[in-house]
Amino acid sequence: MSSLSPDVVIVGAGPAGLRAAADLAGDLDVLVLEREAEAGGIPRHSEHPGYGLRDLRRFVDGPHYARLLRDRAAAAGATVLTEATATGWAGERSLDVTAPGGRIRVDARAVVLATGARERPRAARLIPGDRAQGVFTTGHLQQSVHRGQHEAIGRRAVVVGGEAVAWSAALTLRHAGCRTVLMTTEHRRPDAYWIFAEAGRVALGTPVATRTRVARIVGRPRVEAVEIEHLDTGRRRTIACDTVVLTGDWIPDNELARAAGLPLDPGTRGPLVDTALRTPRPGVFAAGNLLHPVDTADVAALDGAAVARHVRAHLAGHVPAAAHVELRVEAPLRWVAPQLLRPGDPEPPRRRLSLWTDELVHTPTIVVRQAGRPVAVRRLWWPAAPGRVLRVPSDVLAGIDRSGGPVTIGLRRSPH
Repeated sequence: MSSLSPDVVIVGAGPAGLRAAADLAGDLDVLVLEREAEAGGIPRHSEHPGYGLRDLRRFVDGPHYARLLRDRAAAAGATVLTEATATGWAGERSLDVTAPGGRIRVDARAVVLATGARERPRAARLIPGDRAQGVFTTGHLQQSVHRGQHEAIGRRAVVVGGEAVAWSAALTLRHAGCRTVLMTTEHRRPDAYWIFAEAGRVALGTPVATRTRVARIVGRPRVEAVEIEHLDTGRRRTIACDTVVLTGDWIPDNELARAAGLPLDPGTRGPLVDTALRTPRPGVFAAGNLLHPVDTADVAALDGAAVARHVRAHLAGHVPAAAHVELRVEAPLRWVAPQLLRPGDPEPPRRRLSLWTDELVHTPTIVVRQAGRPVAVRRLWWPAAPGRVLRVPSDVLAGIDRSGGPVTIGLRRSPH
């Protein structure tokens, strides 16, 4: 077994990991581990525009965006090792790695977990019916179409999900010569921003069935139809198709965090972090969609920029306060990130809290309580909608006692 001793090891070469590498390399020895054959993460196989606005001030397609991130990390002097999988921990900041050249032990002064998130497959969603070919997640579909995996795509597809990535799947299907005949969502309205949903409906001619679930997949050996059910009426109907794409329903790739024994947030299922993106293990940080699945690639990249600053502070000897306050949420909110607030710590990345709601609230009011006492009430001028991250200015926490008890964030409808 060979060994490496970089200053920083970053696990995951998606937008968060590559941006962190670019900002840390140069005066530091930075190693990035990527289990796939090419760095760049999900954008590599998303061949449509919409990437890079927040971080690069550009509007480019996914492969172009991934290439820009790779080039910047390389130009800064970071080493990106592909087909390298961190299989476990050999110490507090030491990793066992399997790569084409053999096993490697990596001993670093700081570790950044940027392993991202993935969509849950059919089995995890418990969709009954025949075991038919032609069922994809968005990532599987895009790799099949754009990355030369040559898996057969049909001619009529049903996309299960109504968020922005569902329209990305519809664009990929069109590229493959497959028409999206229906999109379904269990919510009362499409999950994507109105501009995405309306543009997709007009450009692709795709109807969206709301309050609808896929009750059964029919067909052998390939999909022939899906049976869908309206959640309010129970009415079922059958849609002929030969392809089904399951979008959204993201979960973090948290295996390495779990192997470290890091506490996980029950809502995000990613590791608990404070506003400096530190995990409870000293010198181990986390960033990107491992923490808030799933957000846009450019927001994940900005997480990478933020974690780079905090890694530098750690390497310079900064020791955070031991005391912390825990952030919690109440229904209809499902989770908040980050979850820990320490005295003297900086604002979270982008000065925003990321939250997730299970209910559409057009005119939401955020209510922050500590020890049962209201600390802040803030009306938002944008909706809280299922299927996308709700961003809340972090100054709603300005009045809390960071040495006090837990803080609860709630959501209520604002009066008209």
